[in-house]
Amino acid sequence: MTAQIKGLKEISYFDCLGGGQIYVQGKYAYIAHMDAPAGTTILDISDPRNPRQVAHIAIPPGVHTHKVRVENDLMLVNWECPPPYKLGENFQGGLAIYDVSNPAKPRQICFYKTAGTGVHRFDFDGRYAYITPEVEGYHLNIAMILDLKDPTRPEEVGRWWMPGQWVAGGETPDEGYRATWCHQILRQGNRLYIGYWHAGMAIVDIEDMSRPKLISRLQTSPSFPHPTHTVLPIPFELMGRKIAVVADEDVRKLRPSPPPFMWIVDITDEKMPIPIATHQIEGFENTHMPEFSGCHQPAEQVYGTEIPTAWFSFGLRVVDIKNPYRPQEVAYFVPEPPQGFKTAGTNDVFLTKEGLIYLIDRNRGMHIVERI
Repeated sequence: MTAQIKGLKEISYFDCLGGGQIYVQGKYAYIAHMDAPAGTTILDISDPRNPRQVAHIAIPPGVHTHKVRVENDLMLVNWECPPPYKLGENFQGGLAIYDVSNPAKPRQICFYKTAGTGVHRFDFDGRYAYITPEVEGYHLNIAMILDLKDPTRPEEVGRWWMPGQWVAGGETPDEGYRATWCHQILRQGNRLYIGYWHAGMAIVDIEDMSRPKLISRLQTSPSFPHPTHTVLPIPFELMGRKIAVVADEDVRKLRPSPPPFMWIVDITDEKMPIPIATHQIEGFENTHMPEFSGCHQPAEQVYGTEIPTAWFSFGLRVVDIKNPYRPQEVAYFVPEPPQGFKTAGTNDVFLTKEGLIYLIDRNRGMHIVERI
């Protein structure tokens, strides 16, 4: 299978082990890998046509550190037990914190321990981290806010969970396989926008971080069989409306179905989120397509109405939402499959202010492309 490209041009390719997330800060790109012993790779991208590795952090077997964020010279990476979530005897999950004031010499300054399988995804604004850990007394992952004013001693300032998760408090969890757990958190202003897997999306008020309060939920599962992955609030109005892009993930579907799609949700009245449109790649009507074929993760950096989105085996898809009632694909890039694989595995995407788009493949390799 040869690469397919429209409306974009490839700037460069960097050969590396597969990754779960790529994050760009200044002249450096940070790649969080999927599988041990590969942990985190740091690249000098001052010349994006020639990325150059300057550091790598290895990790032990039985863990993956597949998510990374960097702000204020601090790099945060998760420590999690990878699927199928079978904990090794000495496994310890949590959040590793590094000083990357010199990116070529990352220095770990703290490891924040958590229970169970550890931390999945998270957001970080340079002061507060919004993480998704397992916590003693709770069923699976919940939402937690950490204060990193002193990054060597993170302090919990607040937590929030779906009703039913606090088993130590007498609540009763769902019976499904990892059906209700906090998957991804994004902060905008005094709100958290949370993808909560088969429990849908949630908007949470953190005006008082010590007492997060639910504003609303929107649950599409089980009517739609895919879990809610990411809730991305758009930082400006479209056609006079406040909009969120919501990505379901093409894994662990409840029953056979075509791959999931991107939702466009009107959150103008945040107490009543309303789906107003969906987007899917043409030709995705086949119920029996394998997992990792469909929607996964939009770029969380939004500078205009074109939203680059990682679409697993169908690569990068750029979706224009200027008319939120009618999203349209305007560009795409489907890389050649990495050696030894039948398809691409585009897992994450980062958009810079300058318009460069960084893609990490979950199996192998990083591409840099730009819009034309």
